[in-house]
Amino acid sequence: MIMPEIMPENNDEPETDAVATPSAEPSAEAMVRALQSLLEVKEQEVANLKDQSLRALAEVENTRRRFEREQADTTKYAVTSFARDLVHVVENLQRACDAIDSDARASQPALESIAVGVEMTMKDLLSSFEKHGIIRIDPIGAKFDHNLHQAVSQVPSPDTPAGTIIQVLQAGYKIHDRLLRPAMVVVASDTADAGERVDTRA
Repeated sequence: MIMPEIMPENNDEPETDAVATPSAEPSAEAMVRALQSLLEVKEQEVANLKDQSLRALAEVENTRRRFEREQADTTKYAVTSFARDLVHVVENLQRACDAIDSDARASQPALESIAVGVEMTMKDLLSSFEKHGIIRIDPIGAKFDHNLHQAVSQVPSPDTPAGTIIQVLQAGYKIHDRLLRPAMVVVASDTADAGERVDTRA
């Protein structure tokens, strides 16, 4: 029996090693860097949002306080115009009291009763004024203050320090910390300054 001839394997082709291909997955170090970068971005976003939130809260608080101040001012000064009108009534009552001669009051009971009634009415009005923060300014003997007084003239007064109020022509009024009407006054001056006007800013 004839056996077929076995051909030797062809080993002439060069053997090649498998070429190493880079892994598709990033390395652990690259992943850490990416996560750190993402964390920094998120931390910055959180910081920005926190800052915006604090600013918004501060603005809300400022608005609330401003509203409360405006509301308080509105309540305090709501009667300003009405009070300015009423001070003329009080001053007319004062003039009526000053016009009644004391001798006439003593000799005429009816006139005394009228005078007492006018004085009581004036006191009641002033008391009501004070309850609402309205204060009468009658600065006789006080130092002139342009924030509260308006000088009509200066007169020499050797026995009185210069700048002292020696006569009140018209009382002034304040409502809380605001001037409602300045007091009209005459101020003492040195003889050399007689006839000159002082600072009349109200």
